[in-house]
Amino acid sequence: MLTHLTQLSGVSSGWLTIAITGVAVLSYFCGCFNGAVIVSRYILKNDIRNHGSGNAGLTNFHRTFGGPLTGLVLLTDAAKMAAAVLFARWIFGLMGSELVTFSEYWAGLFCLLGHMFPCMFQFKGGKGILSGGVLALMIDWRVALVVWGGFLLLALLTRYVSLGSCWAGASFPVVSALVFRDSILTVLALIAGLLVLWQHRANIKRLITRSESKFSLHKNKAPAPAEPAEPSVSPVEQPASPEEASHGSEPAHTAAPENETVRANSVAEGGEEAGEDLQRAAEAEIPAETAAEAADMAPAEAGAVSEKRDGDQGGHGARPHPGSKSRSKSKPKSKPKSSGKGSSRKKK
Repeated sequence: MLTHLTQLSGVSSGWLTIAITGVAVLSYFCGCFNGAVIVSRYILKNDIRNHGSGNAGLTNFHRTFGGPLTGLVLLTDAAKMAAAVLFARWIFGLMGSELVTFSEYWAGLFCLLGHMFPCMFQFKGGKGILSGGVLALMIDWRVALVVWGGFLLLALLTRYVSLGSCWAGASFPVVSALVFRDSILTVLALIAGLLVLWQHRANIKRLITRSESKFSLHKNKAPAPAEPAEPSVSPVEQPASPEEASHGSEPAHTAAPENETVRANSVAEGGEEAGEDLQRAAEAEIPAETAAEAADMAPAEAGAVSEKRDGDQGGHGARPHPGSKSRSKSKPKSKPKSSGKGSSRKKK
């Protein structure tokens, strides 16, 4: 190719190599400015590649978002191809008019590569129909007539944009060969057309199975938001009832009121016993001192009984009160006195 271009233009191979490389690099980076990705990602904050067919092209953008921003996408994709072709024309035009047509095909091919496989967007771009259509318009009106005429006719009649796109990709190398009759231009046009068809391989399968979506001037309705799932509530352990808690271990502070209640009951029992002893002493005519002594012993005995009960509840033995005496010992002492005095009174 380089030898053929050198013979055609008369320019040295060195300058021609620099021009070819520079135009290819610049055209590729122009193509990387994908309008659908830029508008959706940086303006709408919602990447177009996550919606619809996943394609970063004009059709998918219109179906998903619609609105006036669709015009901005169209302008961006058309302007980048125009900029790449115009720059190539200017560079190769300085070397000779014979290389102008070659420069258009060369710049257009690398701009399509940048649009389809942008390095700035993880090599996931569009399918190149709009940019390729602009290239056909800038190359020759005959090429544009065949490419655009077939595209519009099929798209309007069938409402399948992908069917018209496949026509554009297939017809581009054919009409280029018929118009220019140049092997290099035909090869470049064939590579561009095959890239377009390769990008539409999924659409071709859907066209065969008749599952392809038809184009509409209105954007698709936004999917209804999914209903939030009901949060799963984990069962909460209910606090134990007082009856269940009474079977378990009781806190230490509950023992004190029970001990006080036991003591109060014991004292009350001791007071009742003391009253009964006084009544018995009065009936038996026991001296007041003996009755008082028995009354004093009764509370002591009640205290000893309560301490013994506390010791049984706490697990420790209770010590008897030092001044307390058992009831069985105190009663025999009072019996001899009462019996002696009672007999002396009878003798008198």
